[in-house]
Amino acid sequence: MASNSATSLFLTLFLITQCLSVLTAAQDFDFFYFVQQWPGSYCDTKQSCCYPKTGKPASDFGIHGLWPNNNDGSYPSNCDSNSPYDQSQVSDLISRMQQNWPTLACPSDTGSAFWSHEWEKHGTCAENVFDQHGYFKKALDLKNQINLLEILQGAGINPDGGFYSLNNIKNAIRSAVGYTPGIECNVDESGNSQLYQVYICVDGSGSDLIECPVFPRGKCGSSIEFPTF
Repeated sequence: MASNSATSLFLTLFLITQCLSVLTAAQDFDFFYFVQQWPGSYCDTKQSCCYPKTGKPASDFGIHGLWPNNNDGSYPSNCDSNSPYDQSQVSDLISRMQQNWPTLACPSDTGSAFWSHEWEKHGTCAENVFDQHGYFKKALDLKNQINLLEILQGAGINPDGGFYSLNNIKNAIRSAVGYTPGIECNVDESGNSQLYQVYICVDGSGSDLIECPVFPRGKCGSSIEFPTF
């Protein structure tokens, strides 16, 4: 009897541990930020940048990430250490990732370090929605859906080093996408505020664009630079 009781206790504890492990990996969150960045602004800083080993990226917005987030502005991160980035799972997507999700970090890299970081920090917190292939494919599909450069150029806002109204940038994107974007700026070597990242919100199932429940913190001037690349 004692042996049976011990076995039952062990099994119960094992099941509880497994359930907790699953819950830890599949963190609750409210929505996603889909974030695109302008490479000219990434590079036009004191820190500068390095082009990937595949060469200079296209003069286009690149994906930064697809980030689970909460309505109060907090976010889960690094949710499943047992699910490392595995490039073999996205082998059919690599050419699209090189084109649309290029790394600009130094030292020069193929992109795998960037993609690994995005999956392990952010993607693992959405494993109840996407597996690894689904996560990267969704971000790439969103990039196809939301062509920011085309949208802005259609409104006369070009990456020519000129300064443009922050409100005009927001309005152009909202008119095309249907939802208000979050805009993040950084600062060039001369101290000018410049268009850096654009946040569009996606519902927690990863299916539909939504109005952002909360916007990222960050200050932009009323007139911001759109640098060349």
